Amino acid sequence: MIEEYLIKFSRLRTDSGRDRYPATTCHRAPHKPLLLLSVMDRIAEGVITENFIRPTLDLAETFNLYITMVLPIGWKTSMAHPFPRLQGDGFWHRITNPGYDTDKGYNVTSIAKLQEIYAGAQLDDELFRFMLEPESSLKLRAVLIATYFASEIRPVLLEQSKVNVEAYQYSQQLLSELKDGIKDWETPKKLKVRDQGFRKTIVQLYGHRCAMCGIRMITPDGHTIVEAAHIKPWALSRDDLPANGLALCRLCHWSFDEGLMSVGKNFEVLVSRQAKKDPNILGPIMTFADRPIFRPTEELYWPSQNNIGWHRKSVFK
Repeated sequence: MIEEYLIKFSRLRTDSGRDRYPATTCHRAPHKPLLLLSVMDRIAEGVITENFIRPTLDLAETFNLYITMVLPIGWKTSMAHPFPRLQGDGFWHRITNPGYDTDKGYNVTSIAKLQEIYAGAQLDDELFRFMLEPESSLKLRAVLIATYFASEIRPVLLEQSKVNVEAYQYSQQLLSELKDGIKDWETPKKLKVRDQGFRKTIVQLYGHRCAMCGIRMITPDGHTIVEAAHIKPWALSRDDLPANGLALCRLCHWSFDEGLMSVGKNFEVLVSRQAKKDPNILGPIMTFADRPIFRPTEELYWPSQNNIGWHRKSVFK
């Protein structure tokens, strides 16, 4: 019966303290309930279809979106904290990789270490079936939000769960538009859905790597250095397709938007002469000039020459 799991969800073993956690989380650690919300989002998206929860970067990204809503800016935490610790709540069963002891409690502080030690986790079969059912999943979600979060933040968390699912669906539509020629969908009306879906598509296609400088950095918390940049602004193009996007680090994104960097006809990096003027100190940027940009594996998702041609003509200095 679902009542058993509603009770277990309302009695998660969490740290607490007014001096450690804010009022938005009822002065309790929010990590376990937010991980469970993230798992249910991935199930609703159709990404998790079997009873095996892998500690992926995508799951960590969903977890991080929730964390930023309930904890103060600058708070350092990671999905690596709750993932193995849910074992003690009676329905989550961690599974280690070969060479590691399932019953041993390891000190895991980063996503990389989490993935090294744990292949994933399984839920009780009955609980997983409840999570697959929309009505039951809604009840489980409701008890988590009502138990561990203040009343003013509850609607925000419920809305974010909808955004997460809709953004994933939108990201899949963007890929299908080019690959399968599917066009019978509308651009989401919610800006947050569109932005999150576009970002998810571009960052994954480029493997978290900056198209221009090639840097790829992911923090222990699972945050990536790259952002999803429109080549031709959405306000002008109404275009979120991969052919109008680049994954760029913050420096290259700013330089691209300011017209100090662009992409040539042969997909090479262009650096503006304006960037070389005093008092600018370019550091390694000049070494990127004329190097080929990093692109997705499939040519279908490369930036289009129409879009980068527009950028060279209208933005590049």
